[in-house]
Amino acid sequence: MQGKTVVITGATSGIGAVTATTLARQGARIVFIARDRARGEQLLQQLRALAPGPGHLMHTADLSLMSETRRVGAVIAEAEKRIDVLINNAGAVFSSRQETSEGLELTFATNHMAYFVLSAGLLERLKATPRARIVNTASHAYKAARLDFNDLQSRHGYGGFGMYGRSKLMNILFTRALARRLAGSGVTVNAHHPGFVATRFGDAGHGLMNFLLQTSKRFALTPEQGAQTMLYLASSPAVAELTGTYFYKCKPAQLMRRASSDSDAERLWKYSAELSGVGG
Repeated sequence: MQGKTVVITGATSGIGAVTATTLARQGARIVFIARDRARGEQLLQQLRALAPGPGHLMHTADLSLMSETRRVGAVIAEAEKRIDVLINNAGAVFSSRQETSEGLELTFATNHMAYFVLSAGLLERLKATPRARIVNTASHAYKAARLDFNDLQSRHGYGGFGMYGRSKLMNILFTRALARRLAGSGVTVNAHHPGFVATRFGDAGHGLMNFLLQTSKRFALTPEQGAQTMLYLASSPAVAELTGTYFYKCKPAQLMRRASSDSDAERLWKYSAELSGVGG
């Protein structure tokens, strides 16, 4: 990874932090987007202490807002001459339905639209970089999910775990649709399931959902264990040519039919493009 530039979201804790610091140790220059400036500054100091030479950078943005995601994507695209790897990793789960100031359901906005809009904003830089990669964090939680294209933002019958699973199904479908659009460009895009990892994920929740998450974390993977597939997809020569694939434990994983539907992937792409005004 020596001399490569990696743009990563969700890097201030958990598997994102492990990935950022590990790649920095390997010689990569880390450009990350943080919502919380204080936690971002802590990570930036850590990166500079680990590898002081490459000029690591932090940008702040609320990736639940399309306007903020477009803005920070444009800033990064303008500032960076090359982007070797984009890692879309930021995500959240919420016990009750909330909407952003732009009128989008919060899980859908944070876990899906942020991937869609940021990838679109950085696509030209990625295409201009030889053998660039996009890595999307998804989850086996997709297996319990189905998409209702008449209610993609769960205005009816909202459940925190259910909406999270649907957002992870969207991540996989987005990966497949983007891989088709990038065919022949030299840019690969893959998704992965990190496993159930003991991180800050879900800590802001409350009620039964929060209780179940905190209890189950006693049996979860460490962030170091959970980051292995993300690191593999970001750096391994073995996957330099692979695209449109879903990985678990550093190996391609069989997808359920609902996650391999080209028609659903295209419907989701069209919906997302119309919402955001990008990626058409």
